[in-house]
Amino acid sequence: MSRFMSVFSPKLEAMLAYRIARGLKEETHLRSLIRLDKFCQTHYPKSDELTSEIVYAWLDAETAANTKSLPDRATTIRQFGIYLNAVGEEAYVLPEKFATSRSKFVPYIFTDKELTALFAEIDRLPSDKNEPLLNIVAPVLFRLIYTCGLRPNEGRELPCESINLDTGEIAVIKTKHNKERIVVMSDDMLTMCRQYDLQRNIFGGESPYFFPAKNGDTFMNSKVLAAFNKAWASATCDSLNPIPKRIRIYDLRHRFASACLIRWLDENRDLMVMLPYLRSYMGHGSMNETAYYIHILPENLTKSSAVDWSKFNDMFPEVNV
Repeated sequence: MSRFMSVFSPKLEAMLAYRIARGLKEETHLRSLIRLDKFCQTHYPKSDELTSEIVYAWLDAETAANTKSLPDRATTIRQFGIYLNAVGEEAYVLPEKFATSRSKFVPYIFTDKELTALFAEIDRLPSDKNEPLLNIVAPVLFRLIYTCGLRPNEGRELPCESINLDTGEIAVIKTKHNKERIVVMSDDMLTMCRQYDLQRNIFGGESPYFFPAKNGDTFMNSKVLAAFNKAWASATCDSLNPIPKRIRIYDLRHRFASACLIRWLDENRDLMVMLPYLRSYMGHGSMNETAYYIHILPENLTKSSAVDWSKFNDMFPEVNV
């Protein structure tokens, strides 16, 4: 049974099937496409061509409902128009400027001192009355995200069956690009996970997740982020070391990648040879995403002979990590 009801229904299903075949996630645009479909069924029930009138009328309606979601909606309908053109259909393609209004986030790379202070505060997080297990989970969860270069959701939603506490292997299966991969914990991280698992067996009950919330499900992202920000604020509270305007759990993953590159530079490795290994380990969809980290390294390090800029400069500028 189709999830769509308008004249565009088969085209919307075909677009999603095409994205899945390319290794992209259906969920990225699904909700917006369902809203678009309902709008077309209500206001343009007989129109079988994506016209500029339909595009802007839908965006106006979406803006009235939720201004913050406009960039996402604009991206969705732009991608739909591009897809229709690609398969030979007449369709209006929304100009790119409408789909790129969000500011690009600049990764924050922790210094060694900041990282040490941050984890010290994470270890001291108090118990939360609504989520009494979070202060037990947080020290292990955040270290696992950092030391294995995981995306935050890959750590937060980690199933018990995906982590092998005998070998230290983690099967990462719910990924951004549907690129399943195996990562291996360090010895210290494995020891910490084994010790944590003894506690988890007591409070985790029958939850299928390695980091279960009080109700046995995964923690809400907002709850985990709040704990992370609280620890960061405590770690950088003095006036001589002000808190950056924005910081994300994702920055632990950025720090992991930059640390790998810096280590390879110190070892005089050829980064063109090493980048495919980092790409595979981190589950990037393209080499552009991995090479992006070259551009955020300190300038004195990028002058190393291990970086051949003639091979890197044409790979991007725009990447989505």
